[in-house]
Amino acid sequence: MSPKSLLHFFFEIGNLRRIKHEGWRLAGVENPESVADHSLRAAQIGYVLAVLEKYKNPEEVCAMLVFHDIGECRVGDIHKVANYYIENVHEERAVSDQLKNLPEIQEKIMKLWKCTEERTGIAGKIAKDADLLEQALTAKEYLELGYKAAETWITTIEKLVHTNSAKELLKGLCAANSYDWLSEAKKKI
Repeated sequence: MSPKSLLHFFFEIGNLRRIKHEGWRLAGVENPESVADHSLRAAQIGYVLAVLEKYKNPEEVCAMLVFHDIGECRVGDIHKVANYYIENVHEERAVSDQLKNLPEIQEKIMKLWKCTEERTGIAGKIAKDADLLEQALTAKEYLELGYKAAETWITTIEKLVHTNSAKELLKGLCAANSYDWLSEAKKKI
């Protein structure tokens, strides 16, 4: 693997910091979080969900989520409404093209990406649930900021998760406040 190819890949995936999660604009959010922001928290949630689900290799789930949105560097973040009207978004082809000059890791990253997209095996189900749970948490944060349309994300996601841990966390989400952690932290100061 050439350093040049690796550097090109690293610079390309750096663009995830600039690509916004477009679906939130439908809820009125003018400056939604980036895909990179989403991917980081999804990976962190994925690790924890894997531990809660007693999955033997939580690092695998975390790795799946680190790479699950890399195709968006090339195809953008297409929200569900737009996706309904677009016939040929070839995100898998985009990921494959991104990795073609990285033969030593191409197959491994592609497998991680596919497992998440297709919810293959226990790890894929946990990873997808973490992806969805991260979106539900973001929806809760936006809802608290006054974006009432964000509430539909939570109710939709409740129907899509598979793992017991994600279902349990979603049950508590409505009663939670995204700033309660701050109040608890201040008590210790």
